[in-house]
Amino acid sequence: MLVHLKTLGCRLNEAELETWAQAFQTAGHQITRQAEAAHLVVINSCAVTQDAARKSRNLIRRIHRDNPQAKLVVSGCYATLNPDEAAALMGVDLVVGNQDKNQLVAKALSELAMGTMPAMSTEPGEISLFTRGRQRAFVKVQDGCRYRCTFCIVTVARGEESSRPVQAVVDEINALSAQGITEAILTGVHLGGYGSDLGLDLVALVKAILSQTDIPRLRLGSLEPWEFTDEFFALFQNPRLMPHLHLPLQSGSDSVLRRMARRCKTEEFAAIVSQLRAQVADFNVTTDIIVGFPGETEQEWQDSVDFIRQTGFGHIHIFTYSKREGTKAAGLPNQIASEVKKQRSQQLHGYANDLKQAFCHANLGKTFPVLWEGYREPVGDDQQRVFGYTPNYLRVACVIDNNASLENQISTVRLTAAGEQYVSAVRL
Repeated sequence: MLVHLKTLGCRLNEAELETWAQAFQTAGHQITRQAEAAHLVVINSCAVTQDAARKSRNLIRRIHRDNPQAKLVVSGCYATLNPDEAAALMGVDLVVGNQDKNQLVAKALSELAMGTMPAMSTEPGEISLFTRGRQRAFVKVQDGCRYRCTFCIVTVARGEESSRPVQAVVDEINALSAQGITEAILTGVHLGGYGSDLGLDLVALVKAILSQTDIPRLRLGSLEPWEFTDEFFALFQNPRLMPHLHLPLQSGSDSVLRRMARRCKTEEFAAIVSQLRAQVADFNVTTDIIVGFPGETEQEWQDSVDFIRQTGFGHIHIFTYSKREGTKAAGLPNQIASEVKKQRSQQLHGYANDLKQAFCHANLGKTFPVLWEGYREPVGDDQQRVFGYTPNYLRVACVIDNNASLENQISTVRLTAAGEQYVSAVRL
């Protein structure tokens, strides 16, 4: 049986797709990149915004329209928050809520009477790493969140916190490493809350991975900027733990952060960034910012912009606030006019680009080990441009001969010039 897996949304959704792909393969089925050729399609949906829910519905309809014969399984946050609506969509055969995601493959095979084929069963292989190529893999270590930020619907969709055992994570990373994966990225809804249900913490998990696996690179996914200890900062003394963190700030105004029910003030956030940069000079901190949160005054907006520029992020994901039914923020007074949100978003995009360029220029002339990916662009008749990432997550490009290959290799480069899309480098 040919199985096609599709996702919308976060890295956690991608990590879950990887787990399902491995499980389908073990049961004797094949993963295909072609939705039109599949016998079974699994969609991991998103509902972080109303627009994301709409895109999830549209994707379900399009998949069924393009391949009406395929069995269609829908999971993820949209399916969890709107199970009856998802089940009623044309072509949907099975809805699996987030609470049952661990049993999705078994449910699909049994409830849709698709069975297994033991004679064809194989060990999981590299074909399942279909979303990122052969270099890196997302590893889900945690689900759910104990906090209730007023803008967030994901905590409702994902439920209570649940952590995977340390040994299970270690075993998965060792298996990925044996397949040739060079970088593992730990993901979770509230990654910093890992182990809250196991009597452990994220530090214990990272230490176990670094001591019990040989994976060359370990990277942490999005991490809420609280609950850090001195022991956490010290982890980055190990060069295998990449010096880059995505810390969602959401606003640079303390009064807006209070309305968001965020647990980190700007002063505390600044202290975290300073301590990270004290550990590794070229540490890259990236972030999320919500523009136009209900009640955001001009002064609050200016305070936010000032703090963002002062902090100096390497990259900013910018979200224009929109009402999400089911969240507390949707009922807050003084919703911001669309034209004001648009103007502020455009302004912040300009600042974000300046900050990104400043970070790139600050790294020019320095040397870094780069993990090269498979994507390439032709340069003339006999050369190609290849791309990869530094430990601090700068996208790097280098020109090599057409008959050469650097894919999934790590080599040292010196950064020479900063462009809009990447930093140019020469190999040493």
